[in-house]
Amino acid sequence: MMTLTTPKIWSATLDSSAKRNVWTAMKRGFTCRCPNCGEGKMFRAFLKTADHCDKCGQDFSAHRADDLPAYLVIVIVGHIVVPIALWIETNYSPSVALQLAIYLPITLIASLLLLQPVKGAVVGLQWAFRMHGFGDGPAD
Repeated sequence: MMTLTTPKIWSATLDSSAKRNVWTAMKRGFTCRCPNCGEGKMFRAFLKTADHCDKCGQDFSAHRADDLPAYLVIVIVGHIVVPIALWIETNYSPSVALQLAIYLPITLIASLLLLQPVKGAVVGLQWAFRMHGFGDGPAD
C-alpha cells in the first residue's frame, strides 16, 4: 500500500537567524563581487560566474540567471536611448544615417557595459532570497 506524505517546504522564515539583506547582496553583485562577503570575484570570464568565491568559498554553481539579465539590460538601455532619440528627432531632425551612426554604437556599448553588473545583481538577488540552491534548506 502506498502512503502519501506531505512534502516539507522550506522558507526563509524558518531560518530567521541568518537574514540576508537583499539590497546589499544586489549592490555587491552589481559591483561583480560575492554577495556573501563582498570581497571575492563573482565572475571568472565576462559572463561566466566563478564556481565559488575565492575569499569565503560561497558556491555560485547553483545560480540560474538565465535570460533575465539580458531582458533587464534591454529595458534599461531602451529607457535611456529611446527618449533621447525621440527628443533629438523631434527637435533637430538629423538624417537617418547620422542617427544610426550615433544610436547603434551607444546602444551596443551601454548594453555591453551593463550586462555583467546586471547579471551580478540578479545572482545577488537569488543568493539573498535563497533561490536555486543558495539556501540552507532542501534543494529547489
